Amino acid sequence: MFLPLSRQSPQSVTPDPHRKVHRGLARIPRTTKVAIGVLLGAMLLVLVDRCAVMYAEKRAERTLQHKLGLAAAPKVNIHGFPFLTQVLGKHLDGVDVTVPDVAAGRVTLARVRAEAADIRLFGDLPLPLDGAKAAQVDGDVLLAFDDLNRELGASQVTFRVLDRASVRAEGVLPVAGRQARIHAVAHIRRDGDRGVATSVSDMRLDVPGIATYRPGRPARLRLHPEAAERISRDKKKTRALLAVESVARQLGVAPEAAEQALWDDKQLRRITKRPGFTDRLTQANLVDLVADRPETLEQVGVDPVLARALVRLRAQDLTERVAFSFQLPKQVKGLRLRNITVEREGIRADLTGAGLAVGAGRHSGG
Repeated sequence: MFLPLSRQSPQSVTPDPHRKVHRGLARIPRTTKVAIGVLLGAMLLVLVDRCAVMYAEKRAERTLQHKLGLAAAPKVNIHGFPFLTQVLGKHLDGVDVTVPDVAAGRVTLARVRAEAADIRLFGDLPLPLDGAKAAQVDGDVLLAFDDLNRELGASQVTFRVLDRASVRAEGVLPVAGRQARIHAVAHIRRDGDRGVATSVSDMRLDVPGIATYRPGRPARLRLHPEAAERISRDKKKTRALLAVESVARQLGVAPEAAEQALWDDKQLRRITKRPGFTDRLTQANLVDLVADRPETLEQVGVDPVLARALVRLRAQDLTERVAFSFQLPKQVKGLRLRNITVEREGIRADLTGAGLAVGAGRHSGG
């Protein structure tokens, strides 16, 4: 006995989702399909182009670091779109290169930035290109005060802007068991086309409350205003200075008056109460007393050992503590410095050049 087959209801049939998708695509106009295809193709080309330029930038960074002997890899940014057509034409619109921490003698340049334009590429495609030559390069270099303070600050010297052409240097220098404050001004100038040099002026060492020493020819050892004020109020100390004829002459006191003041209090008061006497005390040069009359220094409250240590400091040695210079690395040829200025951040110089070749080999002159 056979049972009749049961008929499925139309509602129980499972729909085919793929058939619906095909039907949906079939309803899209052909022109729309072409537009979508073109758009997807363009997006793919853009993606490929951007991947190519990123690869080229990384390769250029490695090449520059190797050929220029850089401690840190530079940052390379290639201009223009599309990149691949520029490569095929062996010509780039422009390239930005930023190099951090470039060794330049005693100091390190915080940043060297260059913008190269109209760049010819050398090499035979599809092999890797073997060099490039830029028609024009512009940029700048920065010697940061933070780096100067770290690299030249062994004696706790710090640098800061004074004006557009000068740097103020200040710090601490141990002298004969005391801390002397060192002050100087470094004047910035260009050294040829590729370097920066400094000349130092206004060098002095202050021992607070005691004396100020200025090296050079002639060297000058002078009383600090506080010390001069103490001496002017102390008869014994004032007489110790007036007993030295060369010092009395610097104070504007005639030999007869100075000799009388050594025993006559009234004459001594006339001298010390004269307007400007304390100021003249701060202007008197006591260098000769260091060698000839050290006991006089001790009588007026200046340690002879300290004074001797101060005057033995050579101007050249002190200048080397605050002077600095730098040259562009020898590997970077064809670049020049100009328009050197001192700014709040540090010392900045414009960078310019033409016909700069990197890795171009035999093509560099063509």
